[in-house]
Amino acid sequence: MPASRPTYTFLGPEGTFTEAALMQVPDAAQAVRIPSSNVNTALDKVRDGSADAAMVPIENSVEGGVTATLDAIATGQELRIIREALVPISFVLVARPGVEISQIRRVSTHGHAWAQCRLWVDANIPGVEYIPGSSTAAAAMGLLEDNPHYDAAICAPIVAAEQPGLHVLAENIGDNPGAVTRFVLVSRPGVLPARTGADKTTVVVPLPEDRPGALMEILDQFATRGVNLSRIESRPTGQYLGHYFFSIDADGHVADARVADALAGLHRISPATRFLGSYGRADAQRPVVPPHTSDEAFRAAHAWVGEILAGETLGSGMTVNASPTA
Repeated sequence: MPASRPTYTFLGPEGTFTEAALMQVPDAAQAVRIPSSNVNTALDKVRDGSADAAMVPIENSVEGGVTATLDAIATGQELRIIREALVPISFVLVARPGVEISQIRRVSTHGHAWAQCRLWVDANIPGVEYIPGSSTAAAAMGLLEDNPHYDAAICAPIVAAEQPGLHVLAENIGDNPGAVTRFVLVSRPGVLPARTGADKTTVVVPLPEDRPGALMEILDQFATRGVNLSRIESRPTGQYLGHYFFSIDADGHVADARVADALAGLHRISPATRFLGSYGRADAQRPVVPPHTSDEAFRAAHAWVGEILAGETLGSGMTVNASPTA
């Protein structure tokens, strides 16, 4: 019998940048694809088994981490990141036919899109009111409803191209033409993706105690083992004011000796550390590994200590006569 098709969910509706990221997954075109209204809903589908994996945004080159995703995967039933995807971001301003830019008083889009177009908006439609949308595509589709409560939307060009009821008023309105958003494919814990040599490991580390040097102690676990960090962000746990966790991306795979040793050190300091996955980097960029932190160096060091312990064990069985001979 043919294998059943995988089921993926993504931040919808159709036409979002998140769906574009999902389509980079090799079997996504043949898979069942279910839009979700927000990140929490998408991840809940994975947790309850109604989806095999969810594609969600986690980081933007302009705005940094996507807080909704960072918070959602840091708590609750454990999940694993198994893949990442990078999508170049561009935006257009759309409205219903007949609406001119001079008539726009309210604009809707996702918060990250709004932040990436603020300079253009201020220069071209100053004083306009921002209406938050769950996604760029949802904002655009809302214009097609009866009596929308805003006049225009900022969305991806593909949404405007696929909807004849939308008119493009301006193209390439992003403030940074090189903007890129990073997305991650999240599943339930299972078999780790194989080590590729160009990998990334994501962990969540609660600050065990708010004291001078506490963060430095966490960072030292990576620095002393030659593990580079590509991202570190602090997020409130929500328990009380001043209580934070750190969301960290480290270069390397948990199967790398230097990374495994760093994670063991983190766990000693903060036993509530959460491992979120090791997976191949989308850009396939390999880290520079100093010789003294290579797997070979770790094996040699452990072998050396093993030889010392073995020698001490053998020596402990010998009887030493300390009495002088007559």
